[in-house]
Amino acid sequence: MATKVSEGVTKTVIKAGSGPTVQRGSTVTVQCRGMLTDGMKKFWDTTDPGQKAFTFQAGVGQVIQGWDEGCLTMCLGEKAAISMSGAKGYGSQGFPAWGIPPNASLTFELEVLKIE
Repeated sequence: MATKVSEGVTKTVIKAGSGPTVQRGSTVTVQCRGMLTDGMKKFWDTTDPGQKAFTFQAGVGQVIQGWDEGCLTMCLGEKAAISMSGAKGYGSQGFPAWGIPPNASLTFELEVLKIE
């Protein structure tokens, strides 16, 4: 069942974690699969051949807003689907290189592998 994280962002836990919670400024490593919510067309998957887990600093704007907000509710070992409106994703610009149209709603399946 989806829970509201913020306006335009929801989270559905797929697998509960048991470690510490992601904090603003933490360096976080995740496995990620990004999809267009409409039809669930995949545009990125860190488990695909040649890809690797993604590392970023949480809560400081290094990633799109909806991802930041969703990650700050997750803990080590947790896997969740974070769904967001276009405004919390790539907005009116979209991300043409990945086939993401303007204002597209997105869903990211994230698994927190490491928090530093």
